[in-house]
Amino acid sequence: MQQQVNDILGRMAPISLGEMDSIKLMNRIDTKFVTSGAVLRLILEDAAGYGYRVCEIEGQRTTGYKSLYYDTPDLFMYTAHQNGRKTRQKVRTRTYLVSGQTFLEIKRKNNRGRTKKKRIGIPEEDFGHFGTNPEAAAFLKEKSWFSAEQLEPRCTTEFDRITLVNPEKTERLTIDTCLHFHNYATGREGSLADAVIIELKQDGRHPSPMKRILARHRVKPYRVSKYTIGTVLTDPGAKDNRFKEKIRYIEKTINKKITDRYERTA
Repeated sequence: MQQQVNDILGRMAPISLGEMDSIKLMNRIDTKFVTSGAVLRLILEDAAGYGYRVCEIEGQRTTGYKSLYYDTPDLFMYTAHQNGRKTRQKVRTRTYLVSGQTFLEIKRKNNRGRTKKKRIGIPEEDFGHFGTNPEAAAFLKEKSWFSAEQLEPRCTTEFDRITLVNPEKTERLTIDTCLHFHNYATGREGSLADAVIIELKQDGRHPSPMKRILARHRVKPYRVSKYTIGTVLTDPGAKDNRFKEKIRYIEKTINKKITDRYERTA
């Protein structure tokens, strides 16, 4: 699959990270989708035909990311999502594997479904223990509900990302593949196999060519969180009834089992 994807990306015009950062999407709408690697190739073919550009960083059009999600010992942030709480937060560190740039990021979701992200740069060596960095610890305390002492590393996600921009620069598309998880508390590993998570960030004032492309390939909007799915796959003790349907949806989409957690109750 990867070689075919690379061939399609190679036909697209590049867009630099600097130009990407200059694109301000006002009145932004974010929508997530789940699909398979086979369908992704069809989506990319259509995107290339429409004139989408691909973000290129240091000569690479597919770049690696690694995120580490922090939580309380009793999984307060995970449980808020599991219980359907409208207002919630996530705390993570993220490293861009090509450049080594590393950030502490705080994502806050309000009761209207809007998500805001605040972040601060940290040294790469602080990825797994940012609390020892006084500036990062102060940033967390100011921007979140938590102090560094309340949190511990829980689950890493590693994935490859493709980022596309339409010719009109009214939408961005992130495409995450090869998703793998590691749980710090249990030591367990998990994977989404060839599932693909797509997030469309669009200017709500303009029509979306990508939405038409996705609809053509029967890819429907579907809410999914990497942290919660990674936790379900790697922590047998985590409460999970809200996420059973999501795991089964992913398995049906890729026609492959990603966990045996529900075999006894299926």
